[in-house]
Amino acid sequence: MKIVVKFLSSGVMLSLLLLTACAEFKEAGRSIGNTTKNVTTDIGHGSRDTVHAIGRGTKRVFKSVTEEPAQSSQ
Repeated sequence: MKIVVKFLSSGVMLSLLLLTACAEFKEAGRSIGNTTKNVTTDIGHGSRDTVHAIGRGTKRVFKSVTEEPAQSSQ
């Protein structure tokens, strides 16, 4: 009977320790996941902004190149 009580008390203690450890792993996973999401979002926004800037620059250059011959022929 004493062995069963010791085994059960040890099992309860182990279960409590595992639950605490699982909660910490869950919180760490959540933190890592949120950080990864934020970094990915920032990279995506930076890429989008870069593409927009390149597009505007390309339009400006193309417009200036196509307007120059018209001005020089006058």
